[in-house]
Amino acid sequence: MRMTARARIVGWMLAVAGLALAVSVFATWTILLTRLGDRMHDEFVNEVEKLRRYAATAFDPSTGRRVDDVEELLTGYLAYNPPDRWETFFSIVDGKADRRTAVPAPARLDTDDALVAGMSKASRPRVDMYESTAGTVWYTAVPVSVAGDSRSGHFVVAIFYDRHRDDIVDVVRVVGLTALAALALAGGAGWFVAGRVLAPIRLVRQTAAQISDSADLTRRLDVPGEDDVAALAATFDHMLDRLEQAFAVQRHFVDDAGHELRTPITVIRGHLELMGDDPADRAETLALVTDELDRMNRMVDDLLTLAKAEQPGFLDIEEVELADLTVSVVAKARALGERRWRVDEVAEARLPADRQRLTQALMQLAANAVRHTEEGDLIAVGSAVRDRSVELWVRDSGPGVAPADRERIFRRFMRGAGRTGAHDGAGLGLAIVTTIAEAHGGTVTVVDAPGGGACFVMTVPLREVR
Repeated sequence: MRMTARARIVGWMLAVAGLALAVSVFATWTILLTRLGDRMHDEFVNEVEKLRRYAATAFDPSTGRRVDDVEELLTGYLAYNPPDRWETFFSIVDGKADRRTAVPAPARLDTDDALVAGMSKASRPRVDMYESTAGTVWYTAVPVSVAGDSRSGHFVVAIFYDRHRDDIVDVVRVVGLTALAALALAGGAGWFVAGRVLAPIRLVRQTAAQISDSADLTRRLDVPGEDDVAALAATFDHMLDRLEQAFAVQRHFVDDAGHELRTPITVIRGHLELMGDDPADRAETLALVTDELDRMNRMVDDLLTLAKAEQPGFLDIEEVELADLTVSVVAKARALGERRWRVDEVAEARLPADRQRLTQALMQLAANAVRHTEEGDLIAVGSAVRDRSVELWVRDSGPGVAPADRERIFRRFMRGAGRTGAHDGAGLGLAIVTTIAEAHGGTVTVVDAPGGGACFVMTVPLREVR
């Protein structure tokens, strides 16, 4: 049978508390018994001292003279000093029990002749034990002598040890019962508190089960507070955010790939089905198929780039020299087409960024400019620092972008007409540029270039990026 976390917590709490209470009760029992023995020895010493003080000042009230009779001395002391609870006193004169206290004792010791005879032989006070009908008795026989009286006397102090021990047992029993009641109350309170504390964890489990059953990643946990359980719920919500984002990226990737790859696949299949035996026809078909496959490969690479942009580690941050970045992009872009390439301006600053991604974005903008210009047209690349932000731009002298299209063209698979009016490319280049800019905490916009044409501007803040 599976035990719940709530039951385990309460069980361990009760086990620890029960062990602590058991140790406490046992320690109380041991200490009280030890103190009982010490208290009984102290009582014997005290009774001996009181008897000595009484004997030193005892006078006969009728004659006013000192008591010179041992029996009279002991009888007077028994009347003068009553015993405490679970104690009894009696006197022995010439080896015979003589008088005892008027307070009834749990058991009579003075009727045991052998015990009395043994007590009468004591030459000094000593503590001994006797098993009576009322249990173990600790006693001491104090020898007493009076000047002028040849008889021997003994004063016996007897303490019923088992009766005192029973009192301690009653106390420990009450303490034990009280501890059990406290343990039961603690168990009930612990069960309630554990239920309240574990409620968010149960909510996490239930939410995870519901997500597993329904694949609904929109559910979230609402756990107030700043404790570990609230932190667990926040971590779980953050995990759900990442999972929802990952699933959205996956669905988007599958939808985009399925939508865009269907056309070239259809084209390839159609041409292969219609391909004849004529060598010229076969060569033409092979060239077309190869071109479509190259386009599919570029499309897949672009889709993978967009998918990676939603995942951690998309950027590899380093200190980027903006001047070097700007000049190197122009040098690389010259191979894209015969244009009048120019460096507008370079920023003498360093930017914490991913150099490869920024280069990729600027090269995409340069390739886009080449598609919308003709041989001999101007394409310029520049960088500058303005208002604690870095601006990286690519401008051209082409036809520009209509105001109505300036937001639409940054969406995926949105193609603009080239210089010849044909819609070439997969429509992912500007979407990749937007993704790279946003990963750096920036934006990308398009404005009219001075003298005509389009100017694409990436703005990245001069601060630590995510």
